[in-house]
Amino acid sequence: MPTIDTILFDLDGTLINTNDLIIESFLHTLDHFHPGEYNREKVIEFIGPPLVDSFQSVDPGRVDEMVTHYREFNHRMHDELVTEYVGVYETIERLHKQGYKLAIVTTKIRKTALMGLQLMKLDQFFDVVIGLDDVKHAKPHPEPLEKALEQLGSKKKSSMMVGDSHSDILSGKNLGIPTVAVAWSIKGMDKVKSFGADYIIDEMAELLPIVGADHK
Repeated sequence: MPTIDTILFDLDGTLINTNDLIIESFLHTLDHFHPGEYNREKVIEFIGPPLVDSFQSVDPGRVDEMVTHYREFNHRMHDELVTEYVGVYETIERLHKQGYKLAIVTTKIRKTALMGLQLMKLDQFFDVVIGLDDVKHAKPHPEPLEKALEQLGSKKKSSMMVGDSHSDILSGKNLGIPTVAVAWSIKGMDKVKSFGADYIIDEMAELLPIVGADHK
């Protein structure tokens, strides 16, 4: 594998644990618009894609209303329901100190992404954050990744994508860069294996030897 100097990260479910926040936000919204039709297991399938796509599949005529309802609850409950993953802060800090170029590529809007990064004090390590409102095409389209590389001044051949969903891994594959899936995805290990990532890691520190950080 070529030398890696740039790492693109998904945010939710990869760097910060927003699973409970996202699930509760979906349940709050769907219970309002479609009472009694959705449970926790069903809404887990909505984690990953853009909100508009998820709500489009539920109720095409009320997508904007549902997105607004979701975001109001999501922002209000954000700091109460978001938690950290063990070892993420230390690993990202080490990569940053060793000079790796790091970016966030998320299907969240930028404002919400920054809330999570700031809460976990990870914002200091990321010069580039590409949100849903920064692109025309969301992951798995490669546009968000291309935009991140452009802003970092990085080349595709020395970059890698890390995420917890199929759209994260597929976006990396569509761009033609190595991919890493995290085993702590709420979707479960069988699902993670089905993504076809080049690597699967059980904890974030396992990324260090993959990119050569442990040798520096």
